[in-house]
Amino acid sequence: MADEPNPSRRERTPVGRTSPASMNSDDCQLSGHYARRCDSRGAAGPGVTEILVLCTANVCRSPMATAMLARELAARGQHARVTSAGMAADGIASVPGEVAAVLAGYGLDVTGHRSTPVTLDDLACADLVLTMAREHLRHAVVLEPLAWPRAFTLRELARRGAQAGPRAPGEPLAGWLARAHAGRSRMELLGDGEPDDVPDPFGGRLSDYQRAAAQISSAVGEVADLGWGRGSGPGG
Repeated sequence: MADEPNPSRRERTPVGRTSPASMNSDDCQLSGHYARRCDSRGAAGPGVTEILVLCTANVCRSPMATAMLARELAARGQHARVTSAGMAADGIASVPGEVAAVLAGYGLDVTGHRSTPVTLDDLACADLVLTMAREHLRHAVVLEPLAWPRAFTLRELARRGAQAGPRAPGEPLAGWLARAHAGRSRMELLGDGEPDDVPDPFGGRLSDYQRAAAQISSAVGEVADLGWGRGSGPGG
């Protein structure tokens, strides 16, 4: 399964903290592209799109989104590796029974999933970072400022991607993400972003998990259609 722990996951790198308000995207820009600090050890290989899904504990929302997105991309013949991690993951937790039950209804099995803490290398090497809420996006950009132009909440990318228009035939993923990123302000990282967040169902009723899964499924479908429709080439 795409969301199961990977024993070759990159070594964790000590990170410092940077205020989102102090980051300047121009400082990260190099010849029209954003520089990347990436330790390639353990990477999926050339031509494979690396997508990281991030939530709080990596036991509810991100495993759901990872399994759904991996299936959507596989159905489109895309060479993508979709993994997940958490801000506060301890590396040992499995998904709650409610998550397993809800995803079983989607034909997906995540019972083998174990939570994984996010690392700097995860963020540095991902071609796309998808978070479940603004707090996770803020966490990602604080740890790795260079991830800002390629990090979005899932529902934000569905919204902004629709506004920017589908990825054009032959357009690199980075080009489409740059169009979706245009006009964003780092001030948007502050506070909560209810329209772009998927509420955390942990500890709630089964209906809360079902509602979260439905929101994730809808947004995943929109993002996959916009970013990996018939016009985009294999490999992302």
